[in-house]
Amino acid sequence: MTRARLKVVEGGDDNRNKEPADDRRLVEAARRGDEDAFAVLVERYASGMHRVVARVLSDDAEAWDVVQMAWLRAWQSLDRYDSRWRFSTWVYRIASNLAIDVLRARSSRERAHVRAGESWSRPASIASRPAALAAEGEVERVLRELVAGLTPQQRAAFVLREVEGLETTEVADILGCSATTVRNHIFQARRTLRATMKQSYPEFLAGTRRD
Repeated sequence: MTRARLKVVEGGDDNRNKEPADDRRLVEAARRGDEDAFAVLVERYASGMHRVVARVLSDDAEAWDVVQMAWLRAWQSLDRYDSRWRFSTWVYRIASNLAIDVLRARSSRERAHVRAGESWSRPASIASRPAALAAEGEVERVLRELVAGLTPQQRAAFVLREVEGLETTEVADILGCSATTVRNHIFQARRTLRATMKQSYPEFLAGTRRD
């Protein structure tokens, strides 16, 4: 399938939690070269995949690049898809692994810049204006800034489990690890996020506290 034929576009329904009964039929058709069948799967899950990857990477545009690559890899690897898995779990795993690779590469570049004496700084914090945060609906921006302090694995596990609401066992399937490892990632992520909130967003915490 060429890049021109594979169109991953914004919008569309996210059927991640519905798991349509014809997914396996579409996969079998796609394995026989039916690009239209594969296009249905892309339309069905691309939007939800982008949402997850964007939250992991904190970058909408880069997330679309990752999703595009994930679907290309899925098309090229259809023969290795195990039908005992939900198809959506399989493609989410591909996308999540790619996102983690991007984060690792990004971290390596940042460490190299520091060693070279170059300055690197995160975007200016918006912690000093909690009222504007609520008024402008910028909770997503806060989430993205907070998760930036997590390891790639913690970030992916936290987004899938705590933000997307997937079951721990499915998060484990997507990340290719045990449920115990997922729980540990979530525990460490929560501890880091609490510490970051306390340090970087005291005004916001104070503004939302209920005594």
